[in-house]
Amino acid sequence: MAALIAAAFAAPAAPAFAQHTEHVVVAQAPSGAKAAETGAALRDLWMGHIFWVRNVIVDTLAGNKLAAATAEKEVVANAKQIAGAIEPYYGKEASEKLFGLLAGHYGAVKEYLQATAAGSKAKQEAAVKNLTGNAGEIARFLSGANPNLPFDTLNGLLLTHGGHHLHEIQQLRGKQYAQEAETWEAMKKHMYVIADALAGAIAKQFPGRFS
Repeated sequence: MAALIAAAFAAPAAPAFAQHTEHVVVAQAPSGAKAAETGAALRDLWMGHIFWVRNVIVDTLAGNKLAAATAEKEVVANAKQIAGAIEPYYGKEASEKLFGLLAGHYGAVKEYLQATAAGSKAKQEAAVKNLTGNAGEIARFLSGANPNLPFDTLNGLLLTHGGHHLHEIQQLRGKQYAQEAETWEAMKKHMYVIADALAGAIAKQFPGRFS
């Protein structure tokens, strides 16, 4: 499966990427009231990520610079919130590190968006390389902080997430609205998988805080 992910991710225009990889890992929602509350909060934050990034994509492709800039500010604010969510467990330095990595994730997505709008295949490929590398960096950082988040599992989840962004950009650029609607549904479900995996791993690592 890892080889399939890598091959699909290397081909940004591959139409079946999201469908093949949306269920790389099936994570269970964390149990217990406090853990469930944490999971719900993380789900909301990750949903905010894809919502505001999609707004940036739509407004950029429509040439609405003011709306795109406003949405981008929300992307940054949301990334700070996601990073801030781990601070109570891993400290401020870790939170700042994660924010920088999330900024790199968005930067690569934006790079791909601009390359697609300009019709530059070379720049698309460069953006995919950056997005792939960033996924590995985030997975390495989080798996290093929490032994309940295996690198390969987390890297697969993040590669799938990146692939959803790429498909969304391609489909919106091509006015394939029905297909993009399917991608959006897959993205939402996948955000729940990522959020639940993170919440469950944190609850397992810090059981005293969730008893």
